Amino acid sequence: MRNGYRTTAGWRSAVILVFLVLAVCGMLLGFTVGAVDVPLSEVVRVAWGETNTEHYPILWNIRFPRTIAAALAGIGLSLSGALLQGVMRNPMADPHIIGVSSGAGLLGIAMLLVFPSHGHLLVPAAFVGAMAAAFLIYALAWDKGVSPMRIILSGVAVSALLNSAISGLFTFYSDRVEGAVSFMVGSLAAKSWAHVDTLLPYTAAGAALAWMAAQRMNVLMLGDATARSLGLPVEGYRLFFTAVGTLLAASSVSVVGLLGFVGLIVPHAARLLVGNDYRVLLPCSALLGVIVMTACDTLARVAFAPVELPVGIVTGIIGAPFFLYLLRRKARL
Repeated sequence: MRNGYRTTAGWRSAVILVFLVLAVCGMLLGFTVGAVDVPLSEVVRVAWGETNTEHYPILWNIRFPRTIAAALAGIGLSLSGALLQGVMRNPMADPHIIGVSSGAGLLGIAMLLVFPSHGHLLVPAAFVGAMAAAFLIYALAWDKGVSPMRIILSGVAVSALLNSAISGLFTFYSDRVEGAVSFMVGSLAAKSWAHVDTLLPYTAAGAALAWMAAQRMNVLMLGDATARSLGLPVEGYRLFFTAVGTLLAASSVSVVGLLGFVGLIVPHAARLLVGNDYRVLLPCSALLGVIVMTACDTLARVAFAPVELPVGIVTGIIGAPFFLYLLRRKARL
């Protein structure tokens, strides 16, 4: 019972409520803080449709779409990490580490460098790349079944291969690299309503599919033998959750680039607070993803103003120490 409080309904409801309040505060912070501070009252008026305010162009054309895109990317990456960690039964897994993001990044960067006139195909290309990487990892890990450890080891190898291919693209198309650098680091600069429209349907569909199958993930987490004894088609659901996690990661990567650590630290932090029940873990991860992404983006904009950092630098600075903490904590268990 040392950690039994995490399974009580009251505690979990309180955590979700706190996360919801902080997510709203994070988005309001993104709307109001920047090179030009905007009063909260004006944010509310613009949100309700008023157009004749002093900062309307800043809010409607820059702050609103950028912050909403950050929130959607946070949801997508966090849910993707939670699903992949469940499939592999390993809290150290995330789309960036095991190669799914690298697959999306390879075809995404190929679209930016090789076929720049077909930018409208960036999301489908990123999804194809992510799914191809996921299936390659799955195939390499297969040996009369798939073990979580083999998936992770295969993912690390595939990630190294794909990152080498990305470096090759940069070498052969060095004259076009400038536009792809922010994609490699991860950036929310210049995001518009078109990017929100791109992210929203994929994020909503992936989140809905993950939520509807959350109880199946709980069964899958019991182990293959137990899940099969309970009538769950293990390989089918493992493939299903991998595809949903890949969809969420690919759509986020196609818009914000190769952000590291969000899919790792957010689900694990949520798990430390509410436990492993995916019916609770998924909404907590989604809300915490909004908090982390909006807070990191605001920090990236104001920390060295007027110079703006790519948000991927901030998530890396925060995520790397947390990753080391997870390694040390896991070693002590």
